[in-house]
Amino acid sequence: MRETYPSRPVHGFPTGEDNNAAASTAASGGRSDLRLLASSILLGGFAAGTVDIAAACLINAAKPSVILQVIASGLVGKSAFGGGATTVLLGLVLQWGMSIAIATIFVAAARWRPILQRRWVGAGLAYGVVVFAVMNYVVLPLSAVGHAPRFRVAHFLEDMVAMLVFGLIVAFFARRREE
Repeated sequence: MRETYPSRPVHGFPTGEDNNAAASTAASGGRSDLRLLASSILLGGFAAGTVDIAAACLINAAKPSVILQVIASGLVGKSAFGGGATTVLLGLVLQWGMSIAIATIFVAAARWRPILQRRWVGAGLAYGVVVFAVMNYVVLPLSAVGHAPRFRVAHFLEDMVAMLVFGLIVAFFARRREE
């Protein structure tokens, strides 16, 4: 037999009907929260990664296929430039994989520190600087490329602007959405 509760809350405890509604809302809210989290990560990662490829094409006056082979060369070395469509596809998968990983880190941090969602423009710009530093001075030296890029002011500024935009895109998709 089902236990019944008083029709109004007693000492702050909800009624039985309220418990059922709360449980249902929590379950569906959890799913919608997970969907929002996944969409923030995937949309932010794919959008930022794609815009980053376009920025690299503009900065280097190169075709997307060449940029993607450069990305693939970080894993397979100079042989990426002779690999044709296979290494172009590998470069795209690597670019989007890294972009999704980078977006995941920001979205997780924004859930931990909600101010990153509220002040997403500043947070995104700061994150872009962090991404720039990590990619250029940690990832590149550890890759098959084996060294950080040569410092040239114009190239540094162009790459920094591209990473600031990257950070803004990721933060935009992670921002707090008013309901």
